[in-house]
Amino acid sequence: MLVKDSDLDCLVPGLPLSRRTFADGSLVAGFAVAVRPAVGHCVIQTSAEGLKAGDVAVRGCDGIQVRAYWVQPLGRGPFPTVLVVPGIFGLHEYIRDTCRRLARQGYQAIAPNVFQRQGDPSIVASMAEIHSGIVSRVPDRQVMEDLDACASWAAANGGDPERLGLTGFCWGGRIAWLYAAHNFRLKAAVAWQGRVAGAPTENSPCHPIDRVAALQAPVLGLYGGRDQGVPLDDVEMLREGLTRAGKQGELIVYPDAGHAFHADYRPGYRPEYAADGWRRMLRWFRDRGV
Repeated sequence: MLVKDSDLDCLVPGLPLSRRTFADGSLVAGFAVAVRPAVGHCVIQTSAEGLKAGDVAVRGCDGIQVRAYWVQPLGRGPFPTVLVVPGIFGLHEYIRDTCRRLARQGYQAIAPNVFQRQGDPSIVASMAEIHSGIVSRVPDRQVMEDLDACASWAAANGGDPERLGLTGFCWGGRIAWLYAAHNFRLKAAVAWQGRVAGAPTENSPCHPIDRVAALQAPVLGLYGGRDQGVPLDDVEMLREGLTRAGKQGELIVYPDAGHAFHADYRPGYRPEYAADGWRRMLRWFRDRGV
């Protein structure tokens, strides 16, 4: 499905957000140098007031204590849980803020530091170094197991294991499809962009297009028509694969959006598409019991 500006007649209602304009990109602590916002760019800040939030440690299957950011509403719960998978820049403030936005909607959210064993993208200035030195060294199986561990931890700490969802951004969008084929307890997933096809490697032996027939949960895919990293032909191949496999899914293409259109700290941020995608994500989860 293609979405045009004229179709955006129902944006997500305002959350308790504040906005700050950065006068200098150097004020953006924890963000990779390569993507610090331009002068005058605004980012969304969601308060943790009225929420339980903080850094936690989740034991992975290899015994490593994986750092994660966790947030949920006040109260007893159990709360529907959303796993949040970051892009290649890791667990920084944008991902944390996204978790708080979800908590404002009644969700428990947890985002693991998926690159912890391989390195810290926030201190690497070169995109090439981030890809070759960190991201490409992360095995898909490790990510699946860390997400499983986070889902179990969340269920033991106020989450409802029967109402489990996942959303991933950019690199994490690819992971969203893979995890939907991995965990039969997942109710729904939402992929914000991310590669859907490619050559296999030792750490990434398959891509979403290869796992369509194995999907355990319906996936909503949100893509930018001008995203140079995700060819529209690949998105259409994925759409055809869903139809052939008889799997539930929906693919939305915003024709004028480039890469990372939801990432409010990056120059390619498109607030109208970000809001429309957010609304669709919330509806996707709630319509499927998350």
